[in-house]
Amino acid sequence: MYAAKRPRRGRPLAVSGLAALLLAATALTSGTADPDTPPGPTPTPSEAAPKPPSDQPPPLLTRADVDRAVARLDGVVQGMMLKETGVPGVAVGVVHKDRVLYLKGFGKRHVGEPAAVDPDTVFQLASLSKPIGSTVVAGAVSGKGTDGRSAGWDEPVARHLPGFALKDPWVSGHVTVTDLMSHRSGLPDHAGDLLEDLGYDQAYILSHLRDEPLAPFRASYAYTNFGFTAGAEAVARTRGVSWQKLAEDTLFRPAGMDSTSTTFADYEKAANRAVTHVPGPDGTWQAKYVRDADAQAPAGGVSSNATDMMRWLRLQLAGGKLDGEQIIDAASLRHTHLPEIVSQPPTAPAGRTGFYGLGWNVNYDNQARLRLSHSGAFELGANTNVTMLPGEQLGIVVLTNGKPVGLADSVAEDFFDTAQYGKPTRDWLALFSALYTQMDEAGVSPTDYAAPPTEAKTARPDSAYTGTYDNAYYGRATVTTGPDGLVLELGPEPKRFPLRHYDGDTFSFETTGENAVGLTGVTFAFGEGDRAGKLRVEYLDETGLGTFTRR
Repeated sequence: MYAAKRPRRGRPLAVSGLAALLLAATALTSGTADPDTPPGPTPTPSEAAPKPPSDQPPPLLTRADVDRAVARLDGVVQGMMLKETGVPGVAVGVVHKDRVLYLKGFGKRHVGEPAAVDPDTVFQLASLSKPIGSTVVAGAVSGKGTDGRSAGWDEPVARHLPGFALKDPWVSGHVTVTDLMSHRSGLPDHAGDLLEDLGYDQAYILSHLRDEPLAPFRASYAYTNFGFTAGAEAVARTRGVSWQKLAEDTLFRPAGMDSTSTTFADYEKAANRAVTHVPGPDGTWQAKYVRDADAQAPAGGVSSNATDMMRWLRLQLAGGKLDGEQIIDAASLRHTHLPEIVSQPPTAPAGRTGFYGLGWNVNYDNQARLRLSHSGAFELGANTNVTMLPGEQLGIVVLTNGKPVGLADSVAEDFFDTAQYGKPTRDWLALFSALYTQMDEAGVSPTDYAAPPTEAKTARPDSAYTGTYDNAYYGRATVTTGPDGLVLELGPEPKRFPLRHYDGDTFSFETTGENAVGLTGVTFAFGEGDRAGKLRVEYLDETGLGTFTRR
């Protein structure tokens, strides 16, 4: 059973596509097996099959290789669920050569209730929404939009997204759909996510990306949900429709993905729905939080089931074709699979470079085979993975209704190891669990606000701190007094955070939401008067935007 090591959480794992985590692990998977692990049966050329992409080497895996990996799945999933993590519910599907070889659900939709997960159970996909989103855009970028302009990959977004701008005017006029959907715009890591946590809507968040500092344009990689969202929304605007309608008309309806949606309302309406879970302090899983990702729908708002995901995976592996019909243009879909930016430079002479494409982590193995993957993670209770070898026409999707602890990613890696080498090359769950724990802890403040200094300075009277403070990015902050002392209010429909005194003019509060980092500091600054002129919220200040000025 997975035991929570601390009640607080660190910076999120990229509604996270978990790009950094997966790329770190992919550095281990894109080559050959662990040299200390004897390989399994040597792969041999497969039986006759539909022709793989012309730039891929001939298939190496036989049907027997794939069947061996499929046969192991039941035991792997059940072992990781029941013996090692306690994750409540899982659904898994495998496609090979346009055939669904495996499709099964495990566990419960909701802890403490009898309903079981099956292939039709709807899960929140988190950042697995990104490769689905890029599939939608691939189907929409040809032709003209309602403004008469092309909606191509390299079209400047500002032409189609009114009010959109970044900090640098030249970048604002040149940043394209490709730049934003491949995380190479220069926006900082997870730009806009904290605004979402405070309750701001998509329009507010996208219009305030202009306040974020920029790294070098097209020369730096940083995973940004709202950058991706801006690129996808610009394409929808050229069609004069919402993102949900564009997705429905372009992909979901033509592909027969009847249980797939980009809106939280549709997820909530699904009768056969897996709710999100997190582990409590004693390690037992609880359905404690609700995650509404509508603000970043293209990047993290999709919900679907394993049955629909098999149709999407078949389409991906068949160049946009499904059941004899060309749903998505093959060349445009293939464009999403190409590397656009270096996301993980090699860290050792034998290491491999990791890339990000359009909604995909893009890598190449020692046989020069293209390997595409993406994970999704809600710290509030969901974890997903898709991994595929297009040249082998082989892919797997893993959906779970539990906070990321490594299960989804580990099932996928175990599957491909078994297909290629006859058995796993390492303990994947131990690796991913450690990586997730490391990322959880990365965002926690270095100050232990739960233990004030033994000789802490006393606070000033409450009236010295109360009042209204403004911030161009985060909006208004109001400090009031409550029954137990000072309260900080943040967000458009103010969220209330009781302040606990730490030392002098520094207080703390418990953060909440997807990006919660446990206790964070609030420091008031004084000039010549007896009332604070500014306050700084520590966890909001990662890019220098966390200071509020008194009105």
